[in-house]
Amino acid sequence: ELSSFIDTGSLLITVGGTFAATLIAYPLSQVVGIIGIVKKAFLFKSIPPTELIEKIVGFAETARREGILALEQAVQEVDDTFMASGIRLAVDGTEPELIQTILETELNFVEERHKFGAGMFEAMGSYGPAMGMVGTLIGLVIMLSNLDDPSAIGPGMALALITTFYGAVTANLIYIPIAAKLKARSAEEGLQKRMIMEGIMSIQSGDNPRIVEQKLNVFISPNLRSVSEDPEA
Repeated sequence: ELSSFIDTGSLLITVGGTFAATLIAYPLSQVVGIIGIVKKAFLFKSIPPTELIEKIVGFAETARREGILALEQAVQEVDDTFMASGIRLAVDGTEPELIQTILETELNFVEERHKFGAGMFEAMGSYGPAMGMVGTLIGLVIMLSNLDDPSAIGPGMALALITTFYGAVTANLIYIPIAAKLKARSAEEGLQKRMIMEGIMSIQSGDNPRIVEQKLNVFISPNLRSVSEDPEA
């Protein structure tokens, strides 16, 4: 029966112990923000690479046709703060090297935050089975201390086994998969930001929109690329 796998005490030992260990290992403010990290993993919506390329090429066409200052109006409709800040820097006439330094610094810190979140869940993935083993030892102690009472042996053995079960399940179905998803999301977002950075630098240097498109297409797989036959057009 399903009810056989439900034990409040075992849950408190395994899950509670995991969070207690996490609180010891990480600052409280960052552990509290764990909900935001989970939302980032499951609710993050990225722009398809081809759509992102189209948007950046559109900015390149506007800059070539009307001048880079025309992008100041276009940037008002950009939802991506990284892209918007980069375009504003280019519009303001910031030196290319400084733009690249600013954007790379921001990208590095974003990746570090994502790495930290994934690391927290990986740590929880190691704490879960360990807490399960602690629960198993507690169950064995209860069982061995009541060998003269046959009715107490069954509950003690159940506690010993169910905590190991909870530790394995929470680690392999919750914590470790979330860490893997955070890493995948981080890689995806990092790629997009590098595409944006390359596009902004190319626009500021006055490259032809088709050249901008070709530069950005190298970031995606060949079957997704859509490059004009005449890049000099």
